[in-house]
Amino acid sequence: MTRGGKTKTRDEAERRCIVTGETQPKAGLIRFVVGPGDVVVPDVLERLPGRGIWVSADRDALQLALKKGLFSRGAKKKVTVPEDLFEQVETGLTRRVVNLISLARKSGRSVAGFEKVKGWLSEGRAKVLFQACDGSGREKSKLWTPEGGRFFGCLTSDELGLAFGRQRVIHGALAAGGLERRVVEEAAKLRGLRGTYGEYIAGKDTKDA
Repeated sequence: MTRGGKTKTRDEAERRCIVTGETQPKAGLIRFVVGPGDVVVPDVLERLPGRGIWVSADRDALQLALKKGLFSRGAKKKVTVPEDLFEQVETGLTRRVVNLISLARKSGRSVAGFEKVKGWLSEGRAKVLFQACDGSGREKSKLWTPEGGRFFGCLTSDELGLAFGRQRVIHGALAAGGLERRVVEEAAKLRGLRGTYGEYIAGKDTKDA
């Protein structure tokens, strides 16, 4: 059992955030390690060797960790924190989300473009709706969050374009299964880091945004 009386799923490993002191599923945390020269390095893919230092995927939490020098406390020794650590994390998460959407597209589980996305939504095929934060609010309001699904507006049109091999993309959809869970988890981290500034909620459905 986890906090709140919820049953823990088979692969929902938990870690403790050095900022909040709370233990929570890894899916909502960002891992850091201490690299050569005792320099803190973000480990977005969670593959680097060494003892993990975990921070909630939240803009305020990470900024507080940087401001109060909590990485040294988490590492239990004096460490060096790069001035651009926040930007490193944001860049790494963005690349991760873009790459995962791209892989989903190549497997036929993701589409882009207003008409294709609308078609998937109407047919019930879409489980996740992505809309560029810098797209037209009027146009984006014509689509809706999938029933029981998720909405994300944390990527720019250029970033979504990279995922689909185009210059710019405003609307994208992801089908259930395959990489869906991983895309949702990483996109949620990126949104937590970037905040909801500039994120337009699709239609009138805000329950999953």
